[in-house]
Amino acid sequence: MTEQRRMLRFGLPKGSLQEATIEKMAKAGFNIQVSSRSYIPYVDDDELEIRLIRAQEISRYVEHGYLDCGITGHDWIQENNSKVHEVGEFLFSKATRQPARWVLAVPEASPIKSAKDLQGKRIATEVVQITRKWLRKHKVKAEVEFSWGATEFKAHELVDAIVELTETGSSLRANKLRIVDTLLTSTPRLIANHAAWKHEWKREKIENLALLLKGALDAETKVGLKMNIAHRNLAKLLQSLPALRNPTISNLSLEGWVAVETIIDEHIVRELIPQLKAAGAEGIIEYPLNKVVY
Repeated sequence: MTEQRRMLRFGLPKGSLQEATIEKMAKAGFNIQVSSRSYIPYVDDDELEIRLIRAQEISRYVEHGYLDCGITGHDWIQENNSKVHEVGEFLFSKATRQPARWVLAVPEASPIKSAKDLQGKRIATEVVQITRKWLRKHKVKAEVEFSWGATEFKAHELVDAIVELTETGSSLRANKLRIVDTLLTSTPRLIANHAAWKHEWKREKIENLALLLKGALDAETKVGLKMNIAHRNLAKLLQSLPALRNPTISNLSLEGWVAVETIIDEHIVRELIPQLKAAGAEGIIEYPLNKVVY
């Protein structure tokens, strides 16, 4: 009798987050290729089966065991009230590294200024359960209707307010809408089915996925720096170097000189390199990183 092949069924979000997710998975070491003829992409790992499913549905499929694990937003886990194990939070988005927010928005001229002003009003949104829960918290009764999207125009013509997803708020402002309150902040999460999480091999596979994905995301904001410096100037240099950990220092074949290597936040490199040069560093090399694993 042949041994059954070990397989982890992994759901990735189809649609707006699809490209970003596949890009992050590639940085984590998993090459995924999507065919227009199939919703089952190719992945260069014989122990993985990828399924592309709308982010709105992934948590339900994970909860019911059709998927062992998946990446979806915290918002859809809450909207579906899914009972899943949360493995980790991963900050990535299409436009910014800011978390997405579900906000209550109204036309600029609307008299609505707070939750209590919604009493008896009509609200359109894709996240009906999240909105109803928020209204209950504020002890307000209002009609909440499901909207398939494109809610901005409805706020001006069909309803009193909308609950819409935004990162920067620019689209709402462009549509002459004003944000009244934030209902929920959401980031992508790696979630697992409870039974899969209890399965030794599947749990190890999921934990390894999380480790590599987190390493890839952490590396996006950091770079490596290498440089040479005379040993007599080393103390002065180290005062200038905000290292991720203590820098690695090794002797060079040239007597009295050392090589210094460290990892730093990318956004400070342009200010730092002139300081390092002034401190006596030579042969400064900046290089990108694929993964940083702590």
